[in-house]
Amino acid sequence: MPKLLVVTVFLCLSVGSLCSAQTSERVAVADASTGISKSPDTNSNQPANSGGSPVAEPVVQPSNAQSHPVGSASAPITSRIAVGVKAGLLGFGVEAATPLTARTNLRFGFNAFSYGRNFTNDGINYDASVSFRSVESHFDWFPFGGAFHLSPGLMIYNGNKITGNASVAGGQQFSLGDTDYMSDTANPISGNGKIAFNKVAPTFLVGWGNLLPRKEGKHFSVPFELGVVFSGAPKSTLTLIGNACNPDGTGCHDISTDSTFQSNVVDQQNKLNSDMSAFKVYPVISIGFGYKF
Repeated sequence: MPKLLVVTVFLCLSVGSLCSAQTSERVAVADASTGISKSPDTNSNQPANSGGSPVAEPVVQPSNAQSHPVGSASAPITSRIAVGVKAGLLGFGVEAATPLTARTNLRFGFNAFSYGRNFTNDGINYDASVSFRSVESHFDWFPFGGAFHLSPGLMIYNGNKITGNASVAGGQQFSLGDTDYMSDTANPISGNGKIAFNKVAPTFLVGWGNLLPRKEGKHFSVPFELGVVFSGAPKSTLTLIGNACNPDGTGCHDISTDSTFQSNVVDQQNKLNSDMSAFKVYPVISIGFGYKF
């Protein structure tokens, strides 16, 4: 092989550069046979570093980051609190909410309202005051990422009640249990009554609107909700004093010392409770106005 290389070089010197390609090919073959590797051509256009080695071109890796459109359910949460006011069947209320995830909020609220009402039951007149006082919490879930939400919750404090003064005018008949009486004109029947609910009650609401709208730059909302409070059947208590007479006005006596009369008072309470047993679920409808900070 070295003799062949000498002959090839001699011929190339004779004919000029026409054999340059053949010379390079023969040198490569010779190098391969001897195990000698040839370094890259330093005159190539490939950039080199300070040590003479080629500099690798930077490789741009594709980004895995995905941008979230503004207002989507998975958009970043930019606000941590919102407040609102509302009006509904639980009274007038205020509430506040904070986000848990992109599609859930935790919300707390307080409701209050009072009004008076007079009614008569079995001849006994009640000057009643209806008082709404409640504290509630809700877990708001927005399954589709929009304004529609499902809100299971708990009425932490249910102070809703009806209280009032009871009275029977002198000479007027009334009933307790299954017994008829007449109120004594000299010492007519009077007392007080109360109707109350379970102090803690689960709730479930369905609504439209989000106190914490995820859309950037949106601060106001108008939530609307309807649902129920599982408050249980209301319980009544009744206390009466005075003199009761037979229906014809005879045999008047002090009811506080009459065990039969007091037993009939208990029967009357049970009757009231039976009449109200259907009201185990209280309906809720409300509309409000909220602001996100």
